[in-house]
Amino acid sequence: MRIRDRGKIKFMPAHFMPEHRAFLRELARDELRQARPLLDEYEIQEFENRICYAMEYTYPVKITKWEDGFTYEETGYVHFLDPIRKEIRMINEDGSAVTIKFDDIVAVEIIK
Repeated sequence: MRIRDRGKIKFMPAHFMPEHRAFLRELARDELRQARPLLDEYEIQEFENRICYAMEYTYPVKITKWEDGFTYEETGYVHFLDPIRKEIRMINEDGSAVTIKFDDIVAVEIIK
């Protein structure tokens, strides 16, 4: 004798609540989060050298930043370094301005 099961259909009524869906989305997002990478002083100094070099010779640069457990890449030209606010101002390839904090930088790559 075979048991007739409805499979996933029997759990479909649990997904009708918007709060439940939002909670499941947040759980899935939390699983993908990464810890902030630990950088030593040598790596930070190397990032600073690359940023200054790219700014001086107007080379495009790809900066990887860490924000809230995820890494994002910004590509463009370094426009201004603000030592008081500790941030970098960049102009993206599409012409929009982006501000990145020094503490959020994970990697810097000069594109030639």
